[in-house]
Amino acid sequence: MEIDKSLNEILETLLTKVEAPFEEIHIEKEKSGDKDLYRINIETEDPSTLIGFHGENIQALQHLLKVIAWKQTQKDFNILLDVDNYRKKQEDNVINLAQRKVEMARKTKKTQVLPPMSPYFRRVVHMYLAEQDYKDIVSESIGEGDHRQVTIILQNPS
Repeated sequence: MEIDKSLNEILETLLTKVEAPFEEIHIEKEKSGDKDLYRINIETEDPSTLIGFHGENIQALQHLLKVIAWKQTQKDFNILLDVDNYRKKQEDNVINLAQRKVEMARKTKKTQVLPPMSPYFRRVVHMYLAEQDYKDIVSESIGEGDHRQVTIILQNPS
């Protein structure tokens, strides 16, 4: 069975069993390093139920989907589950914040610190800064646990 069909069936079953109303499920496949990444967006009229407090429900649902799909398909891939593009909007906000902090670092020649964020969003910032034209910028994660933050450091400020 194809992975995307399997993901769709599993997700529909999970959503039905937890009585979470949904309208449509969109699955897009892309390459992420050496693995395939399946970006899945659930359209619903009640996104807050699926997202949960600070995204806890969507994270749990993503984990369940990933475990079941891996066992069913025996293939290695990644999943990014989203509800009404909630995570996409958050990614855009985090990237915009990082861009503003880069500008501030260049202007003031001082290290800039982003607020604490999840490992996923820290990775989004690190990957974005590594892929863009920020040769003069280094990003590092500092802190412990839930308080880890990304620092943006200007290299060779003159």
